[in-house]
Amino acid sequence: MATPLFLIVIGTSAGGLAALSQLVAQLPATLPAAVLVVQHLAADSQGEVLVARLATRTRLRCVLATHEAPLEAGTLYLAPPNGHLLARPDRVLVTKGPRENHYRPAIDALFRSAAVAFGPNVVGVVLTGMLHDGTAGLEFVKRCGGVAVVQDPADAEFPSMPQSALSAVAVDHVVPLARLGALLATLVQPLAAAPPGSVPVPQDLRLEAAIAERVMGTVEQVSQLGHQIPLTCPDCGGALWKMEHGRVQRFRCHTGHAFTAEVLSENSRQALEETLWVALRMMEERKLLLTSMATHEGVHWRTQQAAERLDDLKNHINRLREFMLNGQEGRPDAPPGDRARQS
Repeated sequence: MATPLFLIVIGTSAGGLAALSQLVAQLPATLPAAVLVVQHLAADSQGEVLVARLATRTRLRCVLATHEAPLEAGTLYLAPPNGHLLARPDRVLVTKGPRENHYRPAIDALFRSAAVAFGPNVVGVVLTGMLHDGTAGLEFVKRCGGVAVVQDPADAEFPSMPQSALSAVAVDHVVPLARLGALLATLVQPLAAAPPGSVPVPQDLRLEAAIAERVMGTVEQVSQLGHQIPLTCPDCGGALWKMEHGRVQRFRCHTGHAFTAEVLSENSRQALEETLWVALRMMEERKLLLTSMATHEGVHWRTQQAAERLDDLKNHINRLREFMLNGQEGRPDAPPGDRARQS
């Protein structure tokens, strides 16, 4: 197999299996590119099953990526469950580095390494999926001169990921899945390949890619990428740095966990919400105790004092419950436990 002139990197999540099956069926076996795919998978998933299914739909050679495997044109590499897939100019890497946007494999990690390794000869593709992974990754591709492609959100089973990318990145092509294969084949024509080094790779992306390959960085290295802020990493509790490069607002800790602002905000909202539900439960338990004390036939001043505290607590409970229930209004993604507590 020949060394690829291009890399096509694809990221998808919910609805991704059907989308990938339809897309790879459109790609020719003579594609002068390697295709690297991150499909969000549970850690205990069987990646071989997905590879076997894709292989029945395409003339590309399909493999589950392994560490240090040679990078070859006409081959599709699927990121294994619970491992980041990274690209080098001549091979792929599989690491157990920290999660990015709570995912491993993470789309952003693949796109960043591909952009650093192949520069303008990278085509980044974001397909159907939930939340925001891939948005920062597409910007990495653009900053290194590559091409950003997004599945038309109206065509996606889950439009959240394509919409997030479109809202933050200057995407080059927005197409429905049925036309995506033909577009990719056009974008990776040999005559369109740029000479190596024709577009300088930003130093911050080089450093982040190097950190990802080594799995973990240092405080000094992360300090070169941004400035420390008074927030903690939701995954490990360490300090967070706000990245100072690029349009997509991002944060990372020196351990290697990384988040877009949207993911960090959603994580903060969920943590706050859970804390408030715990507080409400504890207040309800205290209400039961004070009710028992207020109705107990004992010392009059003690029961009267309990009754007064009970009235105050009931007011606090009602206000907090109203606040919580109003906050849940119109949120179909509310956890089942939260919805149960509303009834």
